[in-house]
Amino acid sequence: MKSEPLPRNLHQENRLSWNAATQAHNSHKPDQAGFLRERGHTLFPEELDLLGDLGGKKLLHLQCNAGQDSLSLAKLGAIVTGVDISDTAIAFAEQLSRDSGIAGKFIRADVFDWLDDAVLKPDRYDIVFSSYGAICWLSDIYRWEDRIAKILVPGGKLVLMEFHPYMMMFEEDWSLKFDYFTNGKSMHWEEGIGDYVALAGSALSPMGQTDGVKDFKNTNPCNEWTWSIQDILQSAIQAGLTIRTFKEYPYSNGAKLLDGMIEKPGRRMYPPAHLPALPLMFGMVAQNPE
Repeated sequence: MKSEPLPRNLHQENRLSWNAATQAHNSHKPDQAGFLRERGHTLFPEELDLLGDLGGKKLLHLQCNAGQDSLSLAKLGAIVTGVDISDTAIAFAEQLSRDSGIAGKFIRADVFDWLDDAVLKPDRYDIVFSSYGAICWLSDIYRWEDRIAKILVPGGKLVLMEFHPYMMMFEEDWSLKFDYFTNGKSMHWEEGIGDYVALAGSALSPMGQTDGVKDFKNTNPCNEWTWSIQDILQSAIQAGLTIRTFKEYPYSNGAKLLDGMIEKPGRRMYPPAHLPALPLMFGMVAQNPE
């Protein structure tokens, strides 16, 4: 698939929508700095298993949101740079780094612009990481993985932990509505990014939860893209990466994205009992040649 001109107007709509949503999301999470500094981290076992040893590894966290996972990775030994399009998210991440005393570098940029610039610079990374509702904001996953391959060290790896694109086919009530194969066509949502943190409760707030913003309504529209498993794997292969690990899971971590999801130990969310086991999450490790 050839890279088409980027729909920057859609990217900017997403930037504004995330700016509003990030404020609501973080209003529900008390003392995040104290939690990271003294008590724990926000990562799940599945991505930690794929990431492996982080000690001293130079790690790039793409679509890092407000930095909680980025600083958790730093706490576990990585040297972390986070990139996100949202002004609000990056400002929060920088403040969280200062307040927690955990080092992390954060950059506000359109990820495609940043990657295009990074390819021309000498810095290279041992690990590029992205997770949980990140690739649906990419207007061109082929371009994304191509640039990632170019900034990995020899033997470096892309680690992706994501909600399964199969989930994108469902309406909130689990009725099938949306295409799985979209050929890169975007979906537009006038209502904007919602307050999924409030819906998830403690599953997305391991530090506890406060009421925060109530009945949040995002007046900034947003745009999403569905990338099939074929797109995700083929874009890695075309970029010259080798698929080392690919896993699918019958649950999703943290977020209650559809109606009636059942929370089980480990903050894992399963479909309602009347539905069969479905692929709700996947993990991938793709490695640069040595």
